[in-house]
Order: sequence, then structure tokens, then C-alpha cells
Amino acid sequence: MAVQNTTNRLRPQVISQDVTSLHGLQTIGTYDTSRADASIANIQQAYQAMLAQQQAENEKLTLYRAAADAARLAEWEFHNTILAMKEAVRGQYGSDSDQAQAVGLKKKSDRKRPSRRKPVVTS
Repeated sequence: MAVQNTTNRLRPQVISQDVTSLHGLQTIGTYDTSRADASIANIQQAYQAMLAQQQAENEKLTLYRAAADAARLAEWEFHNTILAMKEAVRGQYGSDSDQAQAVGLKKKSDRKRPSRRKPVVTS
């Protein structure tokens, strides 16, 4: 048997087929095996453990998404307050002040003036 790579998740289709097989096994009243890993009790225990871990994963994923949303909103709120601060500095000190430059704005006098393009003469 090939070595199983357990670092990759199983496809939902495979899990669904396994659950269907378990339900089919439950209809067989005479199933008895000497293999401990293939016993009905062991299979039931593994199935319940899988369901519990999937539920825990979903709960943590929901918490993660909520935390990510809260962080995103906090980032936007911070950004908007910085924009408001820059506008206040520009209004209080002017567009060409050292204070405006200190908060990351470009001085009005440092901006390059647009130059006219000379028309290209084609002969």
C-alpha cells in the first residue's frame, strides 16, 4: 500500500463516500471482524471524533473571520482618522508649510509645474 500523505485534506467527496459506507455497514447485522481498527466501535469512535474536530474547526474559523473583520474595520478607521488629521494640518498651517511636510504631505512649492509640450511638426 502506498504511503499516505496526511498533510493534505481529503476531498469532501471522499468523506461523503466514507460516511455512506459507514451507514451501509450499520445495516449489516452480522459484521464481525478480528481487526481492532475495523471494528464497529472503533469506526463509530473515529466518526464522532471527526465530527467533533470539524465542528471545532468551523467554530474557530467563524471566530477568525470575525476577528479579521474587526481588524479590517479598525484599519479603515485608523486610515480615515489619519486622512482627517492631514486635512486639519493642511487647513491650519497651509499647503506649503513644514508641518504639512512633517505629516507626509508634499509641499505645494515642491510640486513640479506642468510644462507645455511643443507641437511636433511632421513633414
